[in-house]
Amino acid sequence: MRAAFFAGVLMLTTIGAALSPAQAQVANSTPLTFGMTADQASQALGVQLTYVRGRPGEEMYLALPNVKGSALSDRRDGLYLQFRRGKLTGWKGDWGSKRPCCD
Repeated sequence: MRAAFFAGVLMLTTIGAALSPAQAQVANSTPLTFGMTADQASQALGVQLTYVRGRPGEEMYLALPNVKGSALSDRRDGLYLQFRRGKLTGWKGDWGSKRPCCD
């Protein structure tokens, strides 16, 4: 019984370690949380942030989704991230336009 259990655990860890890059990005389930830095938010979203406006520490950034190569999806709307004192204080999706300001 123990041998079967350990064999199952070994098999699951082997399968989990062999994730493709696309599966690894989907497996990234770190949510956005208030108080994140710009680097942490960029890492959680899996995309680079584009500077929109603001003084140092009071910036607004834009995160564009990475959907290139997808024939079924034509999403280009961005997610605007507001930082105050270098920490994430809010975000808003832009679903009203085809292309955000900073393409």
